[in-house]
Amino acid sequence: MKPFLTIIKSDYLQRTRSYSFLITLCASLAIAYTFVPEPNASYSTIRIADHVGYYNSAWFGYVTAIMTSIFLSLIGFYLVNSGIKKDIETKVGQIVAATPISNFKYLCAKVLSNFLVLLSIVLIVFVMSLVLFMLYNDGYPLELVQFIKPYTFITLPAMFFIAVIAVVFEVFLGKFSILQNIGFFFLYTTLMVSTPSNESYFSLDVFGSKIVMHQLEGQVRVLTKKDKSTDLSIGYVIGNTNDTKRFLFKGMDFPRSFIMSRFLLFAIGIGFITLISPFFHRFNVKERNAKKKLTPSIQTQLITPEIRLTKLPIPQINYSVWPIFKTEFKLLVRKGKRWVWFFNLIGMLLLALLPLKIAHQMVLPILWFLQVGRLSDLTTKEAANRVHYFVFSSYKPLSRLFVSKVFAAIMLMICLALPLIIRQGLLANVCAIITILLGSIFIVVFAVFLGMVSKGKKLFEVLFFMITYANMNSIPFADYFGGLEHQTSYFTGLLILVMVLGGLSVFLRTYELKK
Repeated sequence: MKPFLTIIKSDYLQRTRSYSFLITLCASLAIAYTFVPEPNASYSTIRIADHVGYYNSAWFGYVTAIMTSIFLSLIGFYLVNSGIKKDIETKVGQIVAATPISNFKYLCAKVLSNFLVLLSIVLIVFVMSLVLFMLYNDGYPLELVQFIKPYTFITLPAMFFIAVIAVVFEVFLGKFSILQNIGFFFLYTTLMVSTPSNESYFSLDVFGSKIVMHQLEGQVRVLTKKDKSTDLSIGYVIGNTNDTKRFLFKGMDFPRSFIMSRFLLFAIGIGFITLISPFFHRFNVKERNAKKKLTPSIQTQLITPEIRLTKLPIPQINYSVWPIFKTEFKLLVRKGKRWVWFFNLIGMLLLALLPLKIAHQMVLPILWFLQVGRLSDLTTKEAANRVHYFVFSSYKPLSRLFVSKVFAAIMLMICLALPLIIRQGLLANVCAIITILLGSIFIVVFAVFLGMVSKGKKLFEVLFFMITYANMNSIPFADYFGGLEHQTSYFTGLLILVMVLGGLSVFLRTYELKK
C-alpha cells in the first residue's frame, strides 16, 4: 500500500509544482470568473430563451458546477495526459518497474493523481463561486448545500472520467501525442452532442449537465406558457442582455437513477483500468533501431596516403538565414508520423472544395489544430533535447535561429491554408486574405510566447484546444483568422495583439540569452 500512496503523492506534487500547472490554474480562475456574469455584463453563460435565474445560491451553485464540468473537462485532459510519459522521460518508470507494484495499482495511482490535480482546480473554482456569490447575489442567503450538491453529482464524476480517459489514451497512444489530442477532441465533441435531451438518457450524460438543463427549460416553459421547446443556450452568448427576464430557480432533487449512474461512472472507470492493465508496457520500451550486421572489412591499403592541405577546398563561411530556414521548415514538415499528412492533405482538399463559409469557419481551424504537435514545442525542444546551450552560443541566435524558426512555422501554416487563400484571392477578398495571414502569424507567435513563459508545451495545447472549440461554436472573440464578420477595429486589434506577443517573445528570448 505504501508504494501505491507514494506514487500518488509524488506525481501530484510534481505536477502541482510545475509552471504549466500554475499558469493553467490562473487561466482556469480567469475563465471561472466569467461563469456567472456580473449584473451589468453584456454576455450570458446559461440562458433559456430570454430568461436567466435570480442570483441565489442554487443558480450560482448549479451554473458554476455545469460550466466547470464542461470547460474543465475540455482543458483537464491536456493538463494530466502526460503522467506516464513523464515517468519515461525522467527514468522513474524503470524504478517503478523494478518494484513489486502491479500494473493495475500503478495505473490506478496515475488515475487518482490525475483526479487530485483536477480536484484541486475544482476546489479553487468552488471557493471562487462562493466569493462571487457574496459579490453578485440579489439579497438571497447563502445555502451551502446548493453548492455542494451539484459539484458532487455533476462535476466530480466528470473529472474522474477525464482522469481515466487520460490514462487509457497514454497506455494505447503513448508515443502518438498528436493522436491523443485529435482523439480526445473528437471524443469530447461526440459526448457533447450525442446524448439526447431525453429523461431516459440523462444517465448516459458524462458531463451531467443535461438533466439540469431539462429542469431549467421546463421551468421556463411553465412561466412562458409555451408547450413547444424553448431555445436553450449554454456557453458564452454575447449581447441581447437588455431584454433579459429573471426567474427563481431553487435547485432540484436528482433522481435516484441519475445518482446511481454518477457513482457507476467511478466503477466503470476502475473497470477500464482493469481491462487495459495487461496491455501496459510497464516501461519495457525498447528502441527499435535496425541492427546492422557487422562485416569484417578488408584493409586494402595499409599506408595512409599523404594529405596535402594545399589541395583541400577552401572553407567558405555562410551567415545567410536561408539554409537555417530551409532546415527548420523541413524539420516541421517531417515531424511526427508521415501518415498524419494524409489528414492534412484531406483538410487542404476540403478547403478547396467545400463552400467558402464552411471552409473558412470550420475546416481551417481544425486543420491548423492538427499541427498542435508541431507548434507546441517550437521554443522548448532545445531544452528538452539538452542542446539549448549549443543553440544559445551559436552566431546571432536571436536574429538567425529564432527568427528562422518562427518564419518556418508561419510559412507552414500559410501553406496549409493556401487553397483557401487562393479562393479568396480569386474573389478579390483582400480582407479575408489579410486575416488568414494574421491568424497564421498569431497562432505561431502565441505558441512561441506560451512556450517560453510556461517552459513547456501543455499550456499552449490546452488553450489552442479551447480556442479551436470556441471557433467551432462561432464565438466571435475567439476568431483569430477572420472566419466571422467583424468591424475594422477587429483587424487593428488582431494586429496589435500579434505585435505585442511578438515583442514579448523577443524580449523573453533576449533575457534567456543574457542569462
